[in-house]
Amino acid sequence: QVQLGESGGGSVQAGGSLRLSCAASEYTYTSYFMGWFRQAPGKEREGVAAVRTGGSTYYADSVKGRFTISQDNAKNTLDLQMNSLKPEDTAMYYCAAARSPRSYLRPLSSYEYDDWGQGTQVTVSS
Repeated sequence: QVQLGESGGGSVQAGGSLRLSCAASEYTYTSYFMGWFRQAPGKEREGVAAVRTGGSTYYADSVKGRFTISQDNAKNTLDLQMNSLKPEDTAMYYCAAARSPRSYLRPLSSYEYDDWGQGTQVTVSS
């Protein structure tokens, strides 16, 4: 399995920016999908952004135009640049890798993913 570790979380005011990084034990291109998910208290885990290795990117409607996902194969990292942060972005953010997806069609579904990091907290104040 791929071992993942997130960093870059913190507390910011609304309108601010954060950059999350996910360090992988293997090259990022060994996974079919790599993605970022988040979970706020009392809510279900939701897909935020994902990338088809060597291909397309995918974003939840709530973050389009504000978040950007990227891979750096040389560093074995998956990054999430978050701009114009809103209080509703407050959540624990998780990095995930899909080595063998269930359907290959749902990059923002947690069901597709095999390996997960332990999470990094993002808090946005108003």
